[in-house]
Amino acid sequence: MSASASITVTDIDHLLPQTQCGKCGHPGCRPYAEAIVEGEAINRCPPGGETTVAELAELLARPVIPLEVDAESPKAAIIREDECIGCTKCIQACPVDAILGASKQMHTVIEAECTGCELCVAPCPVDCIDIVAHPGWQATRDEREQKDWLARRAELGRQRFENRNARLERQRQEKEARRRERMQARRQSRDEVQEQTAPVPSTSAPATPKPTGNARARKAAISATVRRLEKRLSVDPANQEDQNALEQARQQLADLQAQGETGAASPGRDTAPSSTLNSLRIARSAAKQRLALANRQLAHARRQRGPEEIDAAQALVARAEKTWQDACQALDNAERH
Repeated sequence: MSASASITVTDIDHLLPQTQCGKCGHPGCRPYAEAIVEGEAINRCPPGGETTVAELAELLARPVIPLEVDAESPKAAIIREDECIGCTKCIQACPVDAILGASKQMHTVIEAECTGCELCVAPCPVDCIDIVAHPGWQATRDEREQKDWLARRAELGRQRFENRNARLERQRQEKEARRRERMQARRQSRDEVQEQTAPVPSTSAPATPKPTGNARARKAAISATVRRLEKRLSVDPANQEDQNALEQARQQLADLQAQGETGAASPGRDTAPSSTLNSLRIARSAAKQRLALANRQLAHARRQRGPEEIDAAQALVARAEKTWQDACQALDNAERH
């Protein structure tokens, strides 16, 4: 057993800065901690810097390695409020709910709760968000105060990230429950109509039921839903509710497809389980969304940043493209076999 075999995801997560920025290639600090447990490199956290690499190396008994990109000092977002159009896209993108506002109303950033993740920058259609050095960090006077400030920010960032995810999951479940209730009500109404209009079967010959085509209709309806959600996500890839709805619709479509192909499969021929194919499709979709976000961040860096930020954004794009290509190749291999 290796020396790091008893190290848990929580142990690693507590060493990460909890900016939830995704610059490591994962949608948050805890997902990155889970990847590190599986063997991923420990040098992909720019906000954590060399200090976090050293702490992770000590915890996991791994060698200290240089960061993939330059370290970043604590940052915060600032909205130029007189230019804000109230589109709410930054609110949807913020992983820690640190932006206040409403549709068509002015938005503002809660400075003390902002982790400086920069995820609000790319979705903004009017480019009215600036990233500056965090005022709380600048107010520290010595190394001890800096360490205490980082610890407080990390704990607050973790709590707000977990609370936001719990809220989104609760909303998703409530939305799904309402959808099921509507579908159940429609089924009951349809059954009642069929019972009232059902013809009396002839006594001279048994009635032969006719195919209803319900499976085909369901497949067409779900396919339309998938296309609509994909179009919406191409405009707003950070919308978590649409992402969850898209994954569920694809799962339903894959299940229907698998049911339709069960009888057509050749005897003795192995096919990939529909759940496996669906998981690979979801992974490919997530990789595509990360690539789109990375390209937006690169475009923003080219408009407002210097050469270092542009190089960092280009590195993110390169990693996202590699992830996208790997996901496409894995799905192609699974579908061929």
